[in-house]
Amino acid sequence: MVEQKSKLKLHGFNNLTKTLSFNIYDICYTRTEKDRREYIEYIDEEYNAERLTKILTEVANLIGANILNVAHQDYDPQGASVTILISEEPVASEGIAKKVDNLEEPGPLPETVVAHLDKSHITVHTYPESHPYKGVSTFRVDIDVSTCGRISPLRALNFLIHSFDSDIVIMDYRVRGFTRDVAGNKHFIDHPITSIQNYISDDTQDRYQMIDVNIYQENIFHTKMVLKELDLDNYLFEKSERDLDPEEVQSIRESVELEMLEIFYGKNMD
Repeated sequence: MVEQKSKLKLHGFNNLTKTLSFNIYDICYTRTEKDRREYIEYIDEEYNAERLTKILTEVANLIGANILNVAHQDYDPQGASVTILISEEPVASEGIAKKVDNLEEPGPLPETVVAHLDKSHITVHTYPESHPYKGVSTFRVDIDVSTCGRISPLRALNFLIHSFDSDIVIMDYRVRGFTRDVAGNKHFIDHPITSIQNYISDDTQDRYQMIDVNIYQENIFHTKMVLKELDLDNYLFEKSERDLDPEEVQSIRESVELEMLEIFYGKNMD
């Protein structure tokens, strides 16, 4: 059981800025130019600006934010962006105000989070891409959730991971600025944290290999995740493993695994 600490008495508003930034990658093996084209078209339809707006609107609702403005755009030939400006507004669910805390524990999945925000934003950008020589296409989603106030955007982390097909997730969490207590002392962070992993649900941790690179004295936390097990049928576009001969299956598996490792470690490994 986590020990409850007394609330910090602040002078004025909590001015700490807490930003969660992460890249989500989805990998697909596209054997032909037709497959590559249709995969990009599928991604652009599945994650168009309208769908992304709905996902980010749900994030805003989950953390109790009042939406001030929405800007969204689909791009030609591919990709989409959404930016939502949000402000602080207390939210009650079914007539009962929910408790806001910063306990270092897995954040809830949808329908259970409320927060207080101000001077904040949520953004998403998508980057579908392919290459004719490798036979592999990728879809990258960049998401930023930046908040000022009492709660960390990490509370929305599990919902966002579950909203996309996530083969690889690379996350950064940083607390910037400072706030003052009533005695005038500066506080550069207002909640304990040792790892982003502690905010990730058990089922997700079971599925992914994770590594941390943290700079505690700077309140910077970095976590990288890659799926532990590869079911090839999840990476074949409009094909299944049983449609292929064993030699091709092995070749495709090696290509997909190499792509995932290169993205995870951030370097070419050929």
